[in-house]
This record gives sequence, C-alpha cells and structure tokens, in this order.
Amino acid sequence: MKLKLSFLLILFLSNLSLKAQNSTEPEIRQFHDSIGFAKHQWQMDSIVARIADADKIQNQEIYKAVINPHDDYKYAAGLYAKTLSGIKANTVVLIGVAHRARNFDLQDRLIFGSFNSWEAPYGEVKISALRNELLQNLQEESFVVHDSMMQLEHSLEAIVPFLQYQNKDVEIIPLLVPYMKFEDMQSFSKELSEKLSQIMEEKNLEYGKDLAVVISNDAIHYGSEDWGGSDLAPFGTDKEGNEKAHQKDLKIIDETLKGEIDNTKIKAFNNYTVKAENYKEYKWTWCGRYSVPFGLLFANDLSKITGHGNLNGKMLDYRSSLKNEHIKVEDLGMGTTAPSKATHWVAYLGMAYK
Repeated sequence: MKLKLSFLLILFLSNLSLKAQNSTEPEIRQFHDSIGFAKHQWQMDSIVARIADADKIQNQEIYKAVINPHDDYKYAAGLYAKTLSGIKANTVVLIGVAHRARNFDLQDRLIFGSFNSWEAPYGEVKISALRNELLQNLQEESFVVHDSMMQLEHSLEAIVPFLQYQNKDVEIIPLLVPYMKFEDMQSFSKELSEKLSQIMEEKNLEYGKDLAVVISNDAIHYGSEDWGGSDLAPFGTDKEGNEKAHQKDLKIIDETLKGEIDNTKIKAFNNYTVKAENYKEYKWTWCGRYSVPFGLLFANDLSKITGHGNLNGKMLDYRSSLKNEHIKVEDLGMGTTAPSKATHWVAYLGMAYK
C-alpha cells in the first residue's frame, strides 16, 4: 500500500512538473512599489477622489506625447491626472528611466521586457502586440530584453494606474533608457520611429488618436540631506537657495522643452543635464536626463515621419514636493519613499505635445 501511494505521489509530482514546463500562461510583471503608488482598485479610486478638482477638469485635447512625473502619489498625483488627461490613445509607448541600470551593467541600448502584461489596480494591463513586431524589426545592437531591470524599475509603474483609470482597455509598449550618448539617442530614435511608423501605416493607426507617447521624468532632485551622502544643493537650502533651484528648472523648461521642438533644443536640454566630459554623470539632477531627450527625439521623429511636422510643447504645470499641497495617503496603506523638506525635495513637470 505504501509503495502504491509513493508511486502515485511521484506520478502526481511529475505531472505537475510537466505542466509547469509546458505552461503557456503569460508572464506578468508584478507591482513593485506599493508604498508610493496605488496597487489596488480601492486605493486608486480614493487617490483620484482626493485630487483637487482643478486637476480633474475634462480635457478635450488630444496629445501626441507628454512628459509626466513618477514620484509618490502623495506629492504628485494631481499633476499625473492633469497631464495624462490628454492621452486618448489605446496604445501608449512608455519611455522610462532606468534608475538601477548600473546594477545590471546596462548602457547604450534601449531596454525592453518580455512580459505579456503588467499587474495594475483594475486588472492586468496588456503589452501591445506592436512591441514584439518592433523587436523583430530592430537591429540587435539597438536594444536588450531585460526583465529583471523592468521588474525593479518604478518610473513606468507609477504612470500605468492613471492610464488604466481613464481607459480600462489601454495597452502599453514599455521601454527604458539607461546611460546613453546623445548621438546614440538620435540613431535609436530614427530607427524606432521608422519601424513603428511602418507598423502604424500597415494597421491604419493615427498618431495621437490611436498611439501616443508618455515620457517619465522627475525634475530637479535637490537638497543637502538624504541623497546617499551627496550634497545636491549648489545654491544652498535656505528659502533663497531653494527658489534659485526652482528658477533654474523653469529656465531649462523655457529654453529647451517649450514651443516648437527640434534637435537643437533637445540637445540643449542634454547639455544642461549631463556633463560634456562624461555622459554618465549628472550636471543638473533630473532623473529623466536620458528619458526626456530620447523620448522627445523619438516622439518628434515619429511626428515628422507620419506627416505632422515638429511637435509643439506647452507646460501644463511645474510643481515640487516642497511647494505644492500634498494629499493624504496614509489611511490607504500608502506613504512616501522619500522625505519632503527644505533640505530634500523633488520637482515635477507636466508637458503636453501636439
């Protein structure tokens, strides 16, 4: 009897193992940061309810591309809602920061994942089938598929719940931009926009209406404390110093991100944010120092190649964790991943491009 039971147990375990090996279940990217962002439907519903009415005004405009923050909802949820309200497309190319690229020795190539869907508050968000078509047509040296990097990265995960809240059928094409020279950004942008435009033409997809681009970025990271031992406060952290930092951000935005976009402006942004002698080092600490220039190059190249000409950008708002009002999240089982004080704060930008 014991021998028979042992045989049946071995047979059962073997069947389980075989099923696991032959499983066709899609791989799902699991939600990573459940402190700063809303993982559950009831949390997301509550966050949206608490956002100021002025940030939830119905938007009839259709944006081709936006620059959107990715910091904790307590600090920036209102700007997420305001900025993403103009994204009407069912397919969204998400261009994110690769905060931990150094951990995986990733640089000079675009980073994709192989997940078929992402965990999100209202159920899984599908990865668009266009992603695999793109990867089949891109040169191998242009990209890498790295699920570990994509799983750990929070800069796109932050945006997905808001996209899903306003469109339950949204599909995404996520990619990350690690350390990258401006010349490589231009080359990869040209290739990606050409290949995607061909697919869009085949499928009769219109830029803005059917497919849009969301670029993830937080603006200046400023202060003298809690930055891993670094002092990121060249103007000091008194009232005057912090105001100078805000004003420098606004100068960069005015000169490089507003109005008609071209490669000269985008290069000027790159010159402001990374050192000429070492493209891996910050000159001015925007974490989107690669995602913004690549994202704008790509969004603008796609606009031109689809017959729309250069994009035109307008600032929806500029805020910071130091200045703007915070929303209550603690009773939702959420919180913050970093402090907000005169010696440690982050700024946020909402830009829209048509």
